[in-house]
Amino acid sequence: MRAIDYRFRDRGLLEHALTHTSRAHEDVSGGVVDNESLEFLGDAVLGFVVADLLFHEFQSFNEGQKSKVKASLVSAQTLARLAEGLRLGNHLLLGRGEEKSGGRRKQALLADGYEALIAAIYLDGGVEQARAFIAREFAPLLSDIRERGLVGRDHKSTLQEYLQSRGRGLPEYRVTDTAGPDHRKTFQVEVVVDGSAVATGAGPSKKEAEQEAARVALGVLQQSGQ
Repeated sequence: MRAIDYRFRDRGLLEHALTHTSRAHEDVSGGVVDNESLEFLGDAVLGFVVADLLFHEFQSFNEGQKSKVKASLVSAQTLARLAEGLRLGNHLLLGRGEEKSGGRRKQALLADGYEALIAAIYLDGGVEQARAFIAREFAPLLSDIRERGLVGRDHKSTLQEYLQSRGRGLPEYRVTDTAGPDHRKTFQVEVVVDGSAVATGAGPSKKEAEQEAARVALGVLQQSGQ
C-alpha cells in the first residue's frame, strides 16, 4: 500500500491488520488470525499520539476543549474517512458473506482496519514510525482546527442550523438497523427532513450514526440546493 508511505519489513503484520474476523472464521485450518487484537492496540497508540499532538499544538485550549477535539479526531467517522482516503477498503481481507454485504464500505470495518494498521506500523517500525504516520494523516484536520478554531464538528447542530435558516422543520433521526454482537454493534440511522428520508449513516453507537447521517444529509441538501 503505497498510500500509507511506509514500507513494512514484516508484510505478515500488514496482512494481519487487514484480516477481518469474517475471513478468519471461514478458514478451517485455524491458521488465519483476525485483526481485533491489533485494533485494540492501535486504538491505544492513536489515542496517545493524538493527545500528545493536541497537548503540544493547542496549549491555549483547556482540558475540556482538548478532550472534545480528541473525541472528534479519533471517532469512527473520522477514522473511516481517513481509511477511505487510503482506499483501505479495497485491501481488506473479508469473508464471503461480509464481501457480499458491502463490507468494504462499512464505516465500522474501515475504522477498525485503520486502527489495526496503526498497530501494525507500531509493531513493525516502532512508536516513532507510528507517530509519523498519524501526524501525516491528521495534519489537515489539525490545520483546520488551527485556522478556524474548530473544537470538534457537531454535524447535527450544523444540519439543524442549515434547515432553520431556510425555514424548514427540524430533522428527525430513526434507527433502521442494528448488527453485530452487543460489544461490537453497528447502528444504521436515517435522517428525515419534512417527512422524507434524506440520508443514512452508520456507526458503533446511535450517537455516532446520527452524526454521520447528519453529515451526509447536509452534503445532499447543499448539493441539491434544498
